[in-house]
Formats: sequence, structure tokens, C-alpha cells
Amino acid sequence: MQFLRRAYERFAALIHELIKFGLVGAIAFVIDFGGTNVLRFGVGMGPLFSKVLATIVAATFAYAGNRFWTYRHRQQSGLAREYVLFFLLNAIGLLPSLLTIGFVTYSLGLHDTLSYNIAQAIGLGLGTLFRLWSYKKWVFLAATKLAEESAEGAVERVGARPHPDVKAQADPLTTS
Repeated sequence: MQFLRRAYERFAALIHELIKFGLVGAIAFVIDFGGTNVLRFGVGMGPLFSKVLATIVAATFAYAGNRFWTYRHRQQSGLAREYVLFFLLNAIGLLPSLLTIGFVTYSLGLHDTLSYNIAQAIGLGLGTLFRLWSYKKWVFLAATKLAEESAEGAVERVGARPHPDVKAQADPLTTS
């Protein structure tokens, strides 16, 4: 029963974390997507440069939202380290957007708003999958307390199993 409770608690914590990550991401998406369109079609910047600038602003918001809300329960390894790593991973996560926008704009020669936004959405979706995985892996580390509890639980489970060389003894209450 304890196994089921732990599994449920981990699943509930994951869902809670995903909801927060999604909300921060939704707001960052509006900043990124909207900012890119304003810079590209309102100000007249180039298709790739407008994406890079809007992503920097959105990433700054996303870092603050994720660090101080989504992953606030996770271990902090120093804001400078996290910030640099976060932006490095965001730069990698930006590559799918730049590649799809560049392909649509320069290879296919499509310069209209709809084509640009479809390319931006596809690239943003691919980059988001990478960022979700990489933030948890390298930026917002698991809390030490959770890691210790997990290790203690593993020791209890291992300690409860008999050694394979020891013959199981019959329980006198269940044998007839």
C-alpha cells in the first residue's frame, strides 16, 4: 500500500509541476510569439533576428517564473549558474524555431504572416519539448530532501527482501 501512496504522490507532484510549467510557458509563449510578430511585421526586423530578440525577453520571464514558482521546491544551485545554463538551453531550444523559420522564409520563399507563424509554432513546439526535459535535468535540480527520502525508501525495500541464498522458512500460522 505504501508503494501505491508513493506512486500517487509522485504522479500528483508531477502533474502539479507540469501545470505550473504550462502556465509559465503559456505566458512566455504569448511574449515570444506576439513579440516576434510585433518585431517582424510591426517594426520590420528580419525574420530570424525578431525571433531571437523576442525569445530573449520570453526566456527571461520564463526563468523567473520557473525558478520562483514552478520549481521553487527544487534545490537551488546558484542563480548565476542556473541563469547561464537556462539561457544556454534556451539557445539550443531556439534552434528548431530558427531552422523552421529560415527554411520557410529562405528556402521556400514564403514571406507571409501565416507561413511565418506556422513555422514559428512548429519550431516552438519542438523547442518546448527539449526545454521541459532539460530544465528538470540540468537547471532546476531535484530537492535534496526528496532525494534522501527516495534513497531511504530504497534501502527499506532492499532490506525487506531476503537474500537469494537464504531458504524461505514457512510461516507457522499459514501452514497446515
